[in-house]
Amino acid sequence: MNETSKGLFYAILTATMWGVLAIILKYSLANLSPVDVTWFRFLLAFVLLAGYYLLKEPRALKIITAPPVLLIPAAMALGLNYLGFISGINFTTPGIAQVFIQTGPFLLALSGIFIYKEKVTYRQMVGFALVICGILLFYNQQLYALQGNVEIYKKGISWTVFGGVTWAVYASLQKKLVRSFHPMKLNLVLFGLPALIYTPFVDFQQVGMATPFEWFILVILGLNTLIAYGSLAIALKYLEAHRVSVIITMNPILTFVIMGILTALEVSWMVHEQFTLLTIAGAVLVLSGTVLANLRKKH
Repeated sequence: MNETSKGLFYAILTATMWGVLAIILKYSLANLSPVDVTWFRFLLAFVLLAGYYLLKEPRALKIITAPPVLLIPAAMALGLNYLGFISGINFTTPGIAQVFIQTGPFLLALSGIFIYKEKVTYRQMVGFALVICGILLFYNQQLYALQGNVEIYKKGISWTVFGGVTWAVYASLQKKLVRSFHPMKLNLVLFGLPALIYTPFVDFQQVGMATPFEWFILVILGLNTLIAYGSLAIALKYLEAHRVSVIITMNPILTFVIMGILTALEVSWMVHEQFTLLTIAGAVLVLSGTVLANLRKKH
């Protein structure tokens, strides 16, 4: 398998893991807080990864005590991204959160233009316009379709957009870091530092009261973190950032399909999506625009 094929494989794996993630996160919030779940995800991923390196390559653990300078803000940004996304899901629904979290790849594309002075193409300009129009359409239509407290919905959107912004910061720093460091070794700090920061805010009594199935869900979420972000780091190593962004932008489609099935089955533990034709059109515009914004011309 050549480098491009490796990059594509790991980018697709990341998109798949993220496609199911939002739904599992929603279920985990039944009895646990966003901080509790976020902390455990990072902790388990760190313990498993650190255990692997402790057995296979103990010298790799040195990055924990002497991390690259850019790795610290990258880890903090990832930690905030996790909290923003799960908080957004807590106040809205998996499908809604998946639409607004696309601000991450969108801002990553913008950073290439404004920070790295990349030349903007006509196709990208169209993409940016589609994203903006799609978000406005989706947002306004959801206000009409939703039943309940609109202020809670707005709070969820704010958290999700915050998660998208912090993800863009993480991704741009990660792309620089993987040029000089092994991606999985970087994850030792990317997982470990947020777990450490969130520890004082965890309700350990509530976590200890989790049922066996809830513990199973937490373990699944921790493994999702390890696999998804390990795959993303490898994808960024072998594939251009804009191509990775295009692929992972497709993950909401899987979320929408699963949510549609759950809604049809009328499951009791999930708040069902309330999408109209116009909200679906808005979501399509957001996804299409993000893809266009991250495309580049072949050289």
